[in-house]
Amino acid sequence: MSWLRALKHTARSGMKIERTRLEPLVALRGAAGLAIVIAAGLTLLGPASAASSAFGAFMAAIASFQQSWRPRPVLALASGLTLAVSTFVGYLVGASHTGLFLALLAVWTFAAGLLWAVGPTAGIIASGNVAIMLVTVTLPTSVPQAAGHAAMIAAGGVVQALLIVLFPIRRWGAQRDALADALAAEADYARRLRHDPGAPFDPQPLMRARAAATVTPRQARRRPAELHGARGLAERIRPVLASLADPRTATAAAAAAAARRAEAPDDVPPAAPPPAPADAPAPAPSSAPAGALAEDRVRELLAAAGSVLDAAARAIRHGEPVRVPAPALAVLRSPDTADLLAGAPLRAARRLAVLLDDVLETAEPGSGRSAGPGEVMLRPSLWRLAPRVWESVRAELRPGSPILRHALRVTAVACAGLVIGRALPFGHAYWAPMASVMVMRPDFSQTYSRAVARFTGTLVGVAVATGIVQLAHPGMYLSGLFAVVSAYLMYVLMRTGYAVSQVFVSAYVVFLLGMGGLRWDQTVPDRVTLTLVGGVLAMLGYALYPAWETPRLRHRLADWTAANGRYAAAVLAQYADPAGARRADVRDTLLAARDARIAWQEAVARAAGEPVRHRGLSRAAADAAAEALAALGRGTMLLEAHLPERAHEPVPGAAGLAEALRTATEAGAQAVREGRVPEWGAVRELLDEGDGAAAGPLRGPAGRLLDSLDEVSEALRS
Repeated sequence: MSWLRALKHTARSGMKIERTRLEPLVALRGAAGLAIVIAAGLTLLGPASAASSAFGAFMAAIASFQQSWRPRPVLALASGLTLAVSTFVGYLVGASHTGLFLALLAVWTFAAGLLWAVGPTAGIIASGNVAIMLVTVTLPTSVPQAAGHAAMIAAGGVVQALLIVLFPIRRWGAQRDALADALAAEADYARRLRHDPGAPFDPQPLMRARAAATVTPRQARRRPAELHGARGLAERIRPVLASLADPRTATAAAAAAAARRAEAPDDVPPAAPPPAPADAPAPAPSSAPAGALAEDRVRELLAAAGSVLDAAARAIRHGEPVRVPAPALAVLRSPDTADLLAGAPLRAARRLAVLLDDVLETAEPGSGRSAGPGEVMLRPSLWRLAPRVWESVRAELRPGSPILRHALRVTAVACAGLVIGRALPFGHAYWAPMASVMVMRPDFSQTYSRAVARFTGTLVGVAVATGIVQLAHPGMYLSGLFAVVSAYLMYVLMRTGYAVSQVFVSAYVVFLLGMGGLRWDQTVPDRVTLTLVGGVLAMLGYALYPAWETPRLRHRLADWTAANGRYAAAVLAQYADPAGARRADVRDTLLAARDARIAWQEAVARAAGEPVRHRGLSRAAADAAAEALAALGRGTMLLEAHLPERAHEPVPGAAGLAEALRTATEAGAQAVREGRVPEWGAVRELLDEGDGAAAGPLRGPAGRLLDSLDEVSEALRS
């Protein structure tokens, strides 16, 4: 993609308005906390202290809106307290010497840039603290005043945290949504399998639900019972659905069922099926061939599974009783399923019915099983998180790290912005570095799109706020009211687009500074011009010192290849030693494969908007290789769906096949990194020998895994 096309693409992305569910009550709570702080500050301490505390409450509310599974009060407190410390230290240094403040800004900004290694929530909170620190250090005039301002900022965060505790809105709402989304994704997958047995499945909702289910010890004691258990059931349902829909097992099932019916003695009655609901319609007789009847029953079972999973998702999302359509239950408990299916599909159908019953039982409010201490996935507290934060940051202190590049880039741009802002004939020099820090992200597309969106939103917001000031001539208290209203609109519309939120952020700042007596003509021209300077510096910084994702696509693909190979080898090892194998090994390798797949997808999305030509991996090759690796993962999942019981005899040759596959994919991943086409000769030779697993029940599935690996090589060869 050329630079011109990349700039057009990022500009359109920055101006895009998303249609998303609004949360007006949550926004009202945040605006109420801001109003309390501003009113108390104006009444007791004056406009300068009110402005400081307002910034603390404003940023604390923004922190509580971030996509994090930690308790919202904790996020609000962390934001307010860290901003208070930043402000106080910044004043102590900046009041005495400009050069020392510039050095402090460099250290603070570099640390904030490195915190993106921990996650986007930590990165956003840290960047916001640096940006607001640039404003608040200019308000006090003495050390006691600086301490007072810092205390007021911390008080703003405390007020927001208290309001979240005292007025909870939709308790566990984010966790409910994550779990419901996972079940709804499974329902959609079941319906798509009816028409396409090889339909792809995006594991992102399951991974998000897993993150939501990782709780702190305090959360674990208070979590509703229906939020425990359903996610694990959804994980186990997915391979069962894929196995049931697989055309190879369906064909074998029809043949096995027909043979069983032909060989069964006439005087042996069939096994009694489980009872169907009283209002369920009776199954209609059919004269269709046995194979067609089996395929129809599989499609009916998949549709019924989709209905049940959707009903469970609705119940969990809203905390309501489960309401399942009677026809779906009738299909799952139909008396003739055992006559139409046999072998693996019949086992899958029965297993599916049991799992869906468990889902319905778990989703009922208050009826889910409480988790035992050993079953809970615990998230460390903020204090205990410190060693992990340090380990994550230290891992990025290496040449070539995109996080390290981002930290160096944002540090240089922020310092340059402050120097340029003070050199220009404007006041409020901090607006240039503040704009740069707030728009810069570790990837190209977000940085450029946010720079365009911030300037456009600032221009519109300043124009609207200035018009209101000119018409209303608000005093101190009315300016505070206008600031609160602007903040409320920003909280409500925050997730609709960055440009929209910046309109109200700009208006909020104009009214807040007007509350302190600054006229609009003293702030508006400076803010617009310096915001433009900060945005341009951010864009230049990325252009001069980039961290392109495109050259790293081969490494992401290699990581996914190796992770899929380890997952397949772990599944095959279960066949080699059913009694001694650890089921946890399969789970761990599956999660690692999902992480690698999601990292690949995110890398491809970032690379799509970069002005960089492909380096050895075209878009067509990337798409074909990704499709082949997805097929490899699906083939492994089908093997996982039929893992032998612990009492089962080991499958001969499975251990050798597992080791060959693990070794071959590790070597193949290294070949992908080095730009070579991977070869799978060891696996092919083992399958061609015709003994052990190669001649047994694993020959067909292992052959399909090898076909997927060959498709990866073909994609990279083109």
